Amino acid sequence: MTATIERFDQLDLQAPILAALAEIGYETPSPIQAACIPHLLAGHDILGEAQTGTGKTAAFALPALDQVDINQRNPQVLVLTPTRELAIQVAEAFQRYASKMPGFHVLPIYGGQSMVVQLRQLQRGAHVVVGTPGRVMDHLERKSLNLEGLTTLILDEADEMLRMGFIDDVEWILEHTPTARQTALFSATMPDAIRRVAHRYLRDPKEIKIKAATATVSTIKQRFLQIAGPHKLDALTRILEVEDDFDAAIVFVRTKTATVELAEKLEARGYAAACLNGDMTQQLRERVIEQLKNETLDIVVATDVAARGIDVPRVSHVINYDIPYDTEAYVHRIGRTGRAGRNGNAILFVAPRETHLLRQIERATKQPIEPLKLPSREAVADKRVAAFRQQVSEVLASEDLGFFLDVIAAIEEKHDADVHTIAAALAFLAQKDRPLQMPDTGRPDIAQLAGGGKPERPTREARDNRSEILERRRDYAEGRLARYRIDVGREHMASPKDIVGAIANEAGIESRFIGQINLFEDYSTVELPSDLPNDVLQILRRARVRQQLLNIRLASPEEASRERGGRGAPPKKPFRKEGGFDKPACGFKARKPKP
Repeated sequence: MTATIERFDQLDLQAPILAALAEIGYETPSPIQAACIPHLLAGHDILGEAQTGTGKTAAFALPALDQVDINQRNPQVLVLTPTRELAIQVAEAFQRYASKMPGFHVLPIYGGQSMVVQLRQLQRGAHVVVGTPGRVMDHLERKSLNLEGLTTLILDEADEMLRMGFIDDVEWILEHTPTARQTALFSATMPDAIRRVAHRYLRDPKEIKIKAATATVSTIKQRFLQIAGPHKLDALTRILEVEDDFDAAIVFVRTKTATVELAEKLEARGYAAACLNGDMTQQLRERVIEQLKNETLDIVVATDVAARGIDVPRVSHVINYDIPYDTEAYVHRIGRTGRAGRNGNAILFVAPRETHLLRQIERATKQPIEPLKLPSREAVADKRVAAFRQQVSEVLASEDLGFFLDVIAAIEEKHDADVHTIAAALAFLAQKDRPLQMPDTGRPDIAQLAGGGKPERPTREARDNRSEILERRRDYAEGRLARYRIDVGREHMASPKDIVGAIANEAGIESRFIGQINLFEDYSTVELPSDLPNDVLQILRRARVRQQLLNIRLASPEEASRERGGRGAPPKKPFRKEGGFDKPACGFKARKPKP
C-alpha cells in the first residue's frame, strides 16, 4: 500500500486539506504518513510504533481533520499528549493543516493555563481538543468537556505518558469516552503496559512500525543556538561572517515563501544568495545548483523537498533556520554537508519554546548537539577588520599603485593632510556599506540574549492515591489562587515557559498549580496558591529568570486586575510583513559578500 503513495494528492483527503499542505510546502508523505493515513481514513484503529519526529502528527491529524464536521461545534477529536509543549505543538499543527477550512477551531488545554480562560473557550466550542491527561481529567470531572460527540481519540507518545506516571489517568479518560470511537495509539516503544492498554481499548488495530533514520555522518559537527525568532537574521549573518571554515551554505526554512523572503534579505546584506523551492521550474532549480557548484552563489535558502538530492562538495554549512518537526528531515538536511570525505557543520536555530524538538532530534539521532556561543559585536568587528587588513595586504603585494599614489599626493597637498589621515578617510569610504565597527544600538547585544542550555524535563512519580490527587486538582480548578508580581518581563526577554520552569524547579511547585501568567514590559504577574509558606516565598524571591531576580510578592489590586494586552498593557505593534507575496521568485544576482 505504502510503496505507491508518493504524493499527498494520491491520498483521499479533502481539497482544503490538500491546499493547505501545498501552501505549507508538503509534497511527499513520510513513511508513517503513507502507512497510517489510508487505514485511518478507512476507519481502522491504529497501533503505531514510531519515534517522535517521524511525521506522525500529520499521520493522525490529516485523517482526523478529513472526518471533522465543521457544523458540529462539540469536540469530535481528542488528542492526549504527555506535556504542555507537545500539546501546543500538536494544536498548532492542526491549525496549519486546517488553514483552508473556515470556521475550524482547535483548543489546547493543559495545566498552568488559566482554568477560566479554558472554560470560556470550551463554551464557545472546539472541533479538536488537544490536552494533557491531568487537565482533561479536570474538565471531565467538572463536566465542562463534553465528549458525547467524540469520533476519534489519539494517544500520542504513550510510552512517555507511562514514564511520567499518567497511564492510569489515560485509562480513566478512555473509560469516559464513547465506545464507538476510532482510536490511534502511537508510541516510540511498546512496553507491556502500553500493549495492555492497546489490547483493552483498541478494536482489531492495524499495527504499523516505522524505523526512524538515525544515521548521521561522523564528520559533521552539530551545534545549536537558542535564539528568539526576531533575532534569527542577525544571528545568521554573524555566524556566516565569523565561521573560519565557511565556504558555502544551505539554509533550511519551512515554507516556500520564507525561502524568497530570507534570500532577499541576505542579498540586501551583500551575500550571494538565492532561493530554492517547489514553485520554481526544474530549469531554474538546476541553474541555482550549478551556480552553487561554480562558486557564483554562496548561500541557497531551501525547503526540504526542493533540496533533496543536492550533492555539492563545497557546502561547508547546513543552517536549520527553522527547526524541522520531523527528525528524519533533520538527518536528511544535515546530510547535504560533510560530502566527499570533507568535514561539515550543522547549526540548528532553536526558539525557547522549541527545546522539546531539540531533545527529540538528540534522542532519535542518539547524538548530543553542542550549544553554540553567538559571536559578540566585538568578535564580528575583529573578523571584519582582519578581512580588511588581508585585502589591503593582497593589494599591496600584487597591484601597481602608481596612479593612485599620484592621486593621494594631490590630496595631501591640497588639504594639508598627512597620509595616515587620508588612508583613514579612504578606509571609511571602503567600509561604508558594511561597517568595520558594528553600531551600538543601546539595546542588549543579541549575543547576550542567545542561550544554549537545555532545560531538564521534570519527571513525575507514579500516582497511587487517585482520590487525593483529584481533590488537589479540584482545589486548583476552583481557583484557590492569588496573583503575585515578579520583577521580570518582556524587556528581559522572558517567556511564560521561563517563569514556569523557574517556579517549578526552584520552589518545587508543580506546573498544574501555576495559573495564568501575564507578561508586561518590566514585570509580570503569575497566579500561584494563595497559601504559599514563607520559606517557599523566600526561595522564589531569590530565584532568577534571564539573570533577573524574581523578587516575588503579592500583586497590588491594580496589578492583579490588569490583563495582558488590556488597559494599561503595552500596545501591540502592528504586524508588518517585509517584502510581499506579489514579488517574483527570488533572483540569482551572484555577488560575493562585501568586506
